[in-house]
Amino acid sequence: MIISEKQQQANRQNAQKSTGPTTPEGREAIRFNALTYGLRTRQTILPSENCAEYSQLWDELEADWQPQTRTERLYLETMVTSQWLLRRIAESEQDIYIRLGNEAKFKMLAYVYKQRAQLERSFRTAVADMKQSQKERKAAQTPPQTEQPAKPASAPAAKPAAPQAPPPDYVMSNGAAAPPATTDTR
Repeated sequence: MIISEKQQQANRQNAQKSTGPTTPEGREAIRFNALTYGLRTRQTILPSENCAEYSQLWDELEADWQPQTRTERLYLETMVTSQWLLRRIAESEQDIYIRLGNEAKFKMLAYVYKQRAQLERSFRTAVADMKQSQKERKAAQTPPQTEQPAKPASAPAAKPAAPQAPPPDYVMSNGAAAPPATTDTR
């Protein structure tokens, strides 16, 4: 279908009027309008979620792991976020069973299972990385100890030895005296 130049111009003018919110406040107000399950959002905490529960999860994991470096805090953030999103997925899964028909349900559940596996893997990786980081940090803080040979515990203390007499001149087995030391006179 070909449209006239006049209609094309009218479409362009109308498109300029429907650009959505232009102010930061307007964008903030509408950003969750199409949110149904929250599975694809990039927001960690949704308006319907309890921020205090997120903080409690953070505090509990922080108390468990006690991160000391920036890297360890990033591992902690990954763990907290993974667990938070896994919780959201579990809640969304119930909504999917209730709201969707069979065909749409199976498509969405396939996506849910994929996301769950990815988040569980992310959590396990962050835990392993945190353990390794803490192990390396503790090893770097502990000075290496030099090993000294262990003395037997039951051995009595050695008595100071009396001065020994110089060894006798070497005697050959056939009874002849040792040859005199030669000096080089060249």
